[in-house]
Amino acid sequence: MNGVRILAAGEQGIVIELGNTICTDINARVHKLAKGLVDTMGSDIVEVVPTYRSLLVYFDPLQIQRQQLVKYIENVIANEKLDEVELLQSKVVNIPVCYDDEFGPDLQFVAQYNGLTVDEVITIHTASPYLVYMLGFTPGFPYLGGMSERIATPRLEKPRTRIVAGSVGIAGSQTGFYPIDSPGGWRLIGRTPLRAFQPEAAQPFLFDAGVYLQFQAINRQEYDEIKQVVAAGRYVATTGTLILGGANHD
Repeated sequence: MNGVRILAAGEQGIVIELGNTICTDINARVHKLAKGLVDTMGSDIVEVVPTYRSLLVYFDPLQIQRQQLVKYIENVIANEKLDEVELLQSKVVNIPVCYDDEFGPDLQFVAQYNGLTVDEVITIHTASPYLVYMLGFTPGFPYLGGMSERIATPRLEKPRTRIVAGSVGIAGSQTGFYPIDSPGGWRLIGRTPLRAFQPEAAQPFLFDAGVYLQFQAINRQEYDEIKQVVAAGRYVATTGTLILGGANHD
């Protein structure tokens, strides 16, 4: 496969770069490679971390030598045929969002900036699922692709010192939501009652990189009801399946 670079990352890491742009095609290759390595190597590797366009592989140098691992990665890349277009299925996690003024202090600004009404912004924001390219910044923070340029809005000039967990925001052409309370400069348009990161749970993250998120508008009463169920540990996120045509899914 052309354009692949394999680089050292400290004593226990190897980075495989599969391209130089952010797109669903390259990201699909990243996840296909990650699955191929996990399926074939098992405990020989410690962890794989997918990003927009690369894959970080952690390994134990006492268990496997770097050059041996690099050769194995090269074989997986060749055998997995990452360039081939194939029919894929991806999980879609539904994320309920309340777009009330209390939770979306910047929603009116986003609408005015783009010459839209508030309802039009909400309709566009919830129109289609978003690919989770990677998790980062804080535990479980989803970097999403596919947001319409019609609601793209610049970040705040002065970031807020505290944003409440669950807050949904827009920054440039990206959207996402904050899994924990943290500072941030994204334009806040709503809030979800779901917890994307629960360190005390057996599975701490609500979703993984490579799945899709579908935002769904809810009212304040629904928000409060779901929040109570989440707090009681009884909420199960609804999911669906998205059929993707390999490299041609944007």
